[in-house]
Amino acid sequence: MAYLRRAAVALLATASTLLPISPTASATPSPLLARENFDRLPLGPATEGRGWTSDTAGGTLTVAPASTGHGRELRIRTEGNGRAFLVFPDLRPPGNSFWARLRIRVDAFPTAPDWAHWTLAEASGAGSPTLVRPLGGQYAPTEKGNFYGVGSDLGPTGDWTSWKTSAPAAAGKWQCVEFHLDATDNRVTVYFDGMPQPDLTVSTDQHGGTSDPFVFPAFDRLKLGWQLYQADPSPSSYDVRLDDIALSTRRTGGCGA
Repeated sequence: MAYLRRAAVALLATASTLLPISPTASATPSPLLARENFDRLPLGPATEGRGWTSDTAGGTLTVAPASTGHGRELRIRTEGNGRAFLVFPDLRPPGNSFWARLRIRVDAFPTAPDWAHWTLAEASGAGSPTLVRPLGGQYAPTEKGNFYGVGSDLGPTGDWTSWKTSAPAAAGKWQCVEFHLDATDNRVTVYFDGMPQPDLTVSTDQHGGTSDPFVFPAFDRLKLGWQLYQADPSPSSYDVRLDDIALSTRRTGGCGA
């Protein structure tokens, strides 16, 4: 009888190793919402990738060997006031809040017309006209330069870009950019190369628009790329490079300090 009991225990132990364990029993949801470094995509024109599509008019997306000599990157080119974005169309972050990290290089910013306005990132949501632009900027002729600014359009606060001279847009160099969209107070915070840019922060009652509260839509889409809104700009075409994109419910880091 003792032998039979030992055999039964051994059989149960073996069976337990073969039974599948429910992935929901103790699994913690991954904070990562999307990632793309373009290394697994074929070289040449691109219209889609892992979890993303594209939105272009007067512009193109091309996967090319990385200018650093390692891996691949996305090269964006637009003519005039064209646009070219890769689009994450099914974002829906928990709590309507998320972090984004990307490496970006803009070969040249506009020098005409005055107040030329450009966008590098735009978040939106079905059911609301509000467009949130956590990364963009404007050419300010009064300051003779381009400056980064957080902005919004089509919502109750109107069309605005809260650019700051403390955040000059430098052409021809790579930057690692992070931004955080925090729905608890509709706050946008921006980091360049790991360093916070507090002058670019906007929130419900502190922004660049009307006296109405700035309120996020229910995010379900993020566009990354380039759009210039004014006709006949100078220069007449624009080249932007993107790499190392990560969207997450937590800050992913990887930008230095």
